[in-house]
Amino acid sequence: MLLLYNIGINLYYTLVYIVSLYKNKAKLWINGRKHQQVQQLESSIWFHFASLGEFEQGRPVLEAVKAGYPQHKIVITFFSPSGYEPRKTTTLADAVYYLPLDTAGNARKFIGAINPVMAIFTKYEYWYHFFNELHGRHIPLYIISGIFRPGQVFFKWYGGLHRKMLKMVTWYFVQDISSKHLLHDAGITNVTISGDTRFDRVWANAQQPRSLKYVAEFKNGQPLFIAGSTWPQDEALLPDLIKEHPHWKFIIAPHEIGENKIDGLVNILPKETTLRFSQISNLTSQISCLIIDNIGMLSSLYQYADIAYIGGGFGSGIHNTLEAAAFGMPVIFGPKYDKFKEARDLVELKAGFSINSQDELNRVAGSLMNDGAARYAAAVIAKNYVEQNVGATEAIITYLKERH
Repeated sequence: MLLLYNIGINLYYTLVYIVSLYKNKAKLWINGRKHQQVQQLESSIWFHFASLGEFEQGRPVLEAVKAGYPQHKIVITFFSPSGYEPRKTTTLADAVYYLPLDTAGNARKFIGAINPVMAIFTKYEYWYHFFNELHGRHIPLYIISGIFRPGQVFFKWYGGLHRKMLKMVTWYFVQDISSKHLLHDAGITNVTISGDTRFDRVWANAQQPRSLKYVAEFKNGQPLFIAGSTWPQDEALLPDLIKEHPHWKFIIAPHEIGENKIDGLVNILPKETTLRFSQISNLTSQISCLIIDNIGMLSSLYQYADIAYIGGGFGSGIHNTLEAAAFGMPVIFGPKYDKFKEARDLVELKAGFSINSQDELNRVAGSLMNDGAARYAAAVIAKNYVEQNVGATEAIITYLKERH
């Protein structure tokens, strides 16, 4: 099985290399690893994140560890350019790298250079050679905000190598009891149900959001519908909704902001009432739809919203619903949300709403937009749900301080 794993890793690299010849993201993935030089450190604490979402998820623990262990350097690695590129200069770390390709030699060289006293991985990302190298050096490895599902390879008859990886982890801090049960069934008992650190992150953000003067002027006291982290399949549903509700303001924050993507979005919206944020100095009272053509504003935008639509649900899965819910508002998203516990919870609580089509979006959003009492009830539930689930960071840090 290890031979097949190694072949798969190298095949993946080859495929990304081929794609890099015409895709910029893949080129960043290849070149970032090819050209980075890892600094030799005496001791560090290593945080690994798949991408930007996992960085924000694990950020409360990162901040607490940085404050509590000043004698150690902080090293961050990312698997994806979408995490590395926006956070490569973060002040929360002494060094930020792409995670090298998972080979025995790379793992030995990288871990030997940064000399971690512990490693903390957020949610997922299981790499055999890195785990094995940490295990062989007796370096504690922690998984935070972990979540497991029955369909994952760890729990299949052919998942022996991956179950071996699970046993290399020092301690798991998981989001829910079903994850704990799955690990127990696989013979893993070093588990604590601590919850999801994203609740701590989004709740803290909602208590002290960054003020956005131009957005407040755009809203101008009117109800506001925000569509965040949208993809083309999400965006195709919005023009009809905008047309049906002329007394609402709309903000669209696409997941990708390349010029072609923004142009495509502008072209499906009413030109006379649509404005890019980069042209906000041209704001007039007739503008009812604002397109965010930059990165980094979304978590602050939600403070002005009354309803949020979260993108990604017609693709591989929805983006972060908790950022919006923390500010107190109903959240709407596409059909692919089953992998996300918080989305399932919000649907069960009737503060989250899944839609499959234009008609369903018009019906669900319309009922909330036209019924202030129903909208307020869902908003209160959403906010209470987030507040009641904070505390994962404290549980993790308490455990670490008792052992390090």
